Amino acid sequence: MSRARLNGIEIDYEVSGDGSPVLLSHGYSATRRMWDGQHRALGDAYKVISWSMRGHGQTESPSDPSKYSADLTVADMAALLRQVGAGRAVIGGLSLGGYASLGFYLAHPAMVRALVICDSGPGYRNAEARGAWNQRAHERAAELESRGLDALSGRSREMREAMGEHRSAQGLAHAARGMLAQEGSHVIDGLPSVQVPTLIIVGDQDQPFLAPCEYMAKKIPGARLEVIAGAGHSSNLDQPEAFNRVLRDFLDGLPAA
Repeated sequence: MSRARLNGIEIDYEVSGDGSPVLLSHGYSATRRMWDGQHRALGDAYKVISWSMRGHGQTESPSDPSKYSADLTVADMAALLRQVGAGRAVIGGLSLGGYASLGFYLAHPAMVRALVICDSGPGYRNAEARGAWNQRAHERAAELESRGLDALSGRSREMREAMGEHRSAQGLAHAARGMLAQEGSHVIDGLPSVQVPTLIIVGDQDQPFLAPCEYMAKKIPGARLEVIAGAGHSSNLDQPEAFNRVLRDFLDGLPAA
């Protein structure tokens, strides 16, 4: 575990291994701990970097709701890469982390060697569909504010341990409104402009995200889609051996950095 003050907040992150860097970003209401298995699986050949976003895990949770946004998430990713001496990296993430990874590529394409997008989607062009997504995000925020971290109690003990613990229910609520909720169609419109090798992974039981992952695989030039049998929304936790095999095969096949 390491801490660094970046962009005005203290960010909790982990670095293991030595080699070409791989930055992994977690899903909403998870933490960097969800990638512990990938640190173990890849650390013999890659420099694996995981981190907890604003409002999540042991990273600082600003009280000001304006300190949570997609742009600030991308800025934190760039600052963290500079902190660990990685000018260019494979950028990957699951769910919200996958969406943030696409946003990072669109903002900093020269810093991206390849993309790994897991159980995620590119957002919406349709304002009504985006509004429905955002309404659910705001409902999650309100539940966290009314129930505290007990709002996450539906998870099993094993899943809570894998996902990691949080310091602040209010931070998660701010993150739901500022980072999980979406504005505009910038990311989905940018898919055809992606010019790096891209791996898209989705669990075959992750029904809400199967179609979005198939869509991204069609729109991103040359993208590779891998469907993990027996996995739900957290494909790396549900079927770690299959996930790691697919991820390692992709990373090992990339052109030399």
